[in-house]
Amino acid sequence: MTGPVPVRRGYVDVAHGQVHVRTAGTHAEPPTLLCLHMSPASGLVYENVMAEIGRTRRVVAPDTPGFGASDPTPQPPEISDYADVMAEVVRAEQERTGDARPVDVMGYHTGSFTAIELALRHPGLVRRIVTVSMPLFTAEELAHFLAIYRTDPIFTEDGENLLAKWRWFVEFFGVGRFNTVEDAARIFLARLSGGPRHWWGHHAAFRYDIADALSRVDVPITVLNLDDDLTHQTRRAAEHLPAGAVVERPDWTHGFLDNDAAGAAAVVVDLLDREDG
Repeated sequence: MTGPVPVRRGYVDVAHGQVHVRTAGTHAEPPTLLCLHMSPASGLVYENVMAEIGRTRRVVAPDTPGFGASDPTPQPPEISDYADVMAEVVRAEQERTGDARPVDVMGYHTGSFTAIELALRHPGLVRRIVTVSMPLFTAEELAHFLAIYRTDPIFTEDGENLLAKWRWFVEFFGVGRFNTVEDAARIFLARLSGGPRHWWGHHAAFRYDIADALSRVDVPITVLNLDDDLTHQTRRAAEHLPAGAVVERPDWTHGFLDNDAAGAAAVVVDLLDREDG
C-alpha cells in the first residue's frame, strides 16, 4: 500500500470572490469527496485525513467563505449561502477534472448542516453524506451556545478575549487528555482566521432548521456521534433521518482527524463505498 499522498492548495473563482481549497489524490473510480469543516476553522482540519483518503479517491477541502484564505461573502451568510458557494466549488472541480458525477460529502459540525443543505438546494450534486455530529438544539440549549459563541471581538488591546478563547479551547479540545498543546495550537490558529467574522458560521447554524432539512433530504446519510460537546444533541437526529443512521463513536473526540487519521479515513471510506441497501 502506498503512503499518504500530498495535499496541495489552490483557489476556485466563485461569484463573490475566491475560495481557497486543499486537494489530495487524483481522479479515480470512487466519486470525489468534498470535506466541509466546522466554523470557525479551515480546511486545515482535514489535511491529515485527506492524505489518507487521497490514496483511493480525489478529496477537496475548501475553506468556508470568510475563514482560512477564502474571501468572505458580502454579508453574514446563512447555511444556504454556504451551500451555494460549495456548489460553485463542486462544479468548478467537475469542470476541471472532467468528472461530472455527483460527489460524496463529509461535514463537521457547521459543515454537517452545509452538507445537508447542499444536497437539498442542488439535487443530483451529492451522492452520499457522512457527518461528524448533527445537533438538534432545544431553545434553552441555543441560548446557552449563543452565550458561548458571542459576537464580541476576539482581538482587543488588553488581549483578555483572546486569552479567554484559548483557555476555553484548551478544554474544548481535550488538551492533556486526547490532544497536545501543539495539536490545539494548530487548529486554534485556523479558528482565528475569521477575525471579526469568527461568529458567522455558528450563528448561521443556530438559525438553521436542521430537523426540517433532514426530513426532506433523500441521499444516504451516516452521522458519526463523537464524545464531544454535541453528543447529546446529535442523538436526537436519529428520528429525523429517513435515509440514514447515527453511529456512536465514543472512542473519538475533537482532534481525531489528526490523532487517528488512518482510522478515521478507513471508517469514512468504508461508509462511502458500501453498497446502497
